[in-house]
This record gives sequence, structure tokens and C-alpha cells, in this order.
Amino acid sequence: MVKNYVLDTNVLLQSPEALFSFEDNTVVIPVVVLEELDNMKKAEGETGANARKTIRSIEKLRLTGDLLKGVPLPEKGKIIVEKNFVDVELPPDLPEAKADNRILKVCKGLSDSKRNKVILVTKDILLRIKAQIIGIKAEDFEREQVKADPSYTGRREVYVPDECLKDMKKSGIPVSLAYESDKSGAKSVPELCENEFILLKSELSEKKTRLGRVENGVIKKLEYQKATPYGVTPRNLGMTFLQEALMQPAEKAPLVIVKGMAGTGKTFYALAVGLEKILNHPTGEYRRILICRPNSQFDDDIGFLPGDEEEKIAPLMRPVTDNLEQLLDSNEKHRYDSEAELKDKVAEIFDRGIIKTEALNFIRGRSIVNTYLIIDEAQNMTPGQVKGIITRAGMGTKIILLGDPNQIDRPFLDERTNGLSYACEHMKGSPLCWQITLGVEECVRSALAVDAVKRL
Repeated sequence: MVKNYVLDTNVLLQSPEALFSFEDNTVVIPVVVLEELDNMKKAEGETGANARKTIRSIEKLRLTGDLLKGVPLPEKGKIIVEKNFVDVELPPDLPEAKADNRILKVCKGLSDSKRNKVILVTKDILLRIKAQIIGIKAEDFEREQVKADPSYTGRREVYVPDECLKDMKKSGIPVSLAYESDKSGAKSVPELCENEFILLKSELSEKKTRLGRVENGVIKKLEYQKATPYGVTPRNLGMTFLQEALMQPAEKAPLVIVKGMAGTGKTFYALAVGLEKILNHPTGEYRRILICRPNSQFDDDIGFLPGDEEEKIAPLMRPVTDNLEQLLDSNEKHRYDSEAELKDKVAEIFDRGIIKTEALNFIRGRSIVNTYLIIDEAQNMTPGQVKGIITRAGMGTKIILLGDPNQIDRPFLDERTNGLSYACEHMKGSPLCWQITLGVEECVRSALAVDAVKRL
């Protein structure tokens, strides 16, 4: 049976292609949604761009017929602009002046007129609740949701026959020889992904171990296990795996995705490797380090802040400069003896163009070449943004996505719809993507931070 899907504005502002995502059903656009799109079309960043893209799509459809009567969509189904049902009554607690409630009036009017099944599609949780109050079915836009596998962390512990470990350095170990074992001793053959990091244990002694990575059906030894980028040494197993992914050249590992709670050293280690490649041992791989830190303020408030682009986003980049202070002066005891001297060291890095910071919306449409690109707090990106970033990568560019899917600050995003989770799931198994999740026990910020994570 054909259904009527009523779209909220926030769906189109995040995913303009939603217009064409409902198969052979009817897509209903309330007039108030057109008004909100009109109000947002001049907004900066992705919001304005998506509003304009949606408007252009609707205009192309308008030229094919009467939108008030409904016109067919390119593939199947149809779209209609609904201006009726202004006289539909809502509960007195839902004032008509509010745009969300005008959308509810359209839903209720369609439902009362028995025009097939009516479903409101919105990313606004409270609007979905209000829809349920008046008897309207409501859903989130699910096309961009990922069924993320929480068990996939980009790393795994397996057992291999003891005699195989001697082959690790020369030829590696075929994945067919690796197995997992539960508490009862039952063995199972794991399905290992390309580039998955492996802690190998001898089946004779768990203390006899090797570290490796899956490549073309073989577990190969790590190449940078003994490296110390910018004087930094891995403090735990997760950091050792992270170091391997970051140190690999862009040709071999152009995309690195790192998940982990705050304090696990994600940003710190990404900066350390970048500085190692550009300052300590210049390889010519990268021209510079480019850092973006997605935030809802980039689309809303950045234009009203004083100064040039870097000055506008400086408050949002403070976590980056905090990490730079630790890297540029490794003497923990006397690091802050001279705040002015430390500040000058950080400023010099930016003045020389070794590190640049940019707002996410200024990367749109560019081709980024020979750049070490760090996207911090990537969980605050939309799927569209992360796709735009990854497809902007030119020759010699390495993209590092850092974040924690459990710490999302942006409205209408959650653990399943944010850009970091979207990239993790869709790029899993790609030979060009390396992933690693750092565990809670690998927090290195302080003893208090670790204890608080466990207790609070």
C-alpha cells in the first residue's frame, strides 16, 4: 500500500537526497517547510548549501507539473506540496504559530481524510513525541543510519600454533591458522577484516605474543612498532596500533579512523606523528598539517565572531593548542615555568604555516593535496560532511578522523547517524582504511580521569 511520508525541514537540511529516498510512496512537503528552506538558503556552511540543493531539486520537479496536485519522482513515487488543512484543530497546548505544529496539522489533516497511511519523518525527537500524542506515526530518517557493529574495534586477540610465530618476521601468518577460544576452551575461526590489528598469542603460552595486522589474508608484523614520533613512545597496546596506522604513508593508509573516549591520546598522537613527518624527519610526504574541528557553531556563530578565519575558530581549537604545548616542551616539570615562551613556541608553528586550522565549511569544493588532515571531534559531522571530506582527498593526502560516538554535541545526530560512525561502517574492510578503537583502560590523561571514568 502506498504511504504518505511528510518530511520535516531538518531532514532536508541534513540530507537533500531524502526527497528521492521513499521508493514508490508519496513524499509530502508542507508549505511551512518551503518557508523554512527559504529562511535557511543564505545560511553559511552545510546548512545553507543543503537548503539550496533541496530548493533546486524541488524547482526541477515543479517544471514537470503541478506540485499541488503531485508530480512523479524520477525513479518512482511522487511528490506533492501540501498547502491545505489550515483549519485542522490541534490540542490547545500546541500553538499554531509554531512551524513544527503546522507540520503536525498537515499530518493530522491527511490522516483524518484517510489518504493512505501517514508517516511523519523528522530528526526532531520532541516532534516525534508530539506526533504520537495526536495519533500520528513518526520516524527518524533511516537512510543514513548505520547498523554499527559495537564489537568491531579494529583490533582482536587470536591464538596461533606456537611454531608459526617464528614465521612472523619473514612471511607472516595466514589468517586461516588463527583462532579464538572461549572460557570453556571451544575454538572458533574469526572473520578478520583487512587492516585489522592483531595481538597474536601462542597456543602454548599466552605470555608469548606478537603484534600484527591483516593484509591480503596474511597477518604481517608491524613496521613502526619501535618508532618514537616526535619523542613520543606508546604507553599501551592501543597507542602502538594507532602509531602504526598514523606512521604509514598516505599511499598505503590514506584514511585512518580513531575512536576512543577523551584522554586516550587521539589528538596528541595524531599531532606527534604529523610533527615528526614535517619537522623532525622531513620526508616530503606532506606540505603541512591541516586541522578541522567540526562544531555546530561553525554553521551558526562563526560569522559573528571578530577577526579573520583562524581567530574566529581559535576558541574551538584550544584542545589542539593544549596538546601542542605538551609536544613542543616535553619537560613536564618545567613546561609552564615561562608561559610566554611556551606561547611563542606554539605561535611559531602556526606562523610558519606548519599547522593550519580551518572551519569545516571552508573545505567544501576543494581538492586537498599532500596534506596531513586531522578532523578532531568527527562524531559531530553529518554523513554528508564526512563523505565530502573524504572525497576531497587529493594525491598524497592522509585523512585522520578522531572522535567518540558517545560524545555528540550536534543537534539531530546520534550514535547511528553521525559521520564518524557512518564512515567506520562503510569503510570497514577497505584496504585504504585503517581503524582502531582505544579502550577506557587506555586513558592516559591522569589517574583521576581514569578513576572517574570507572566510577561516574
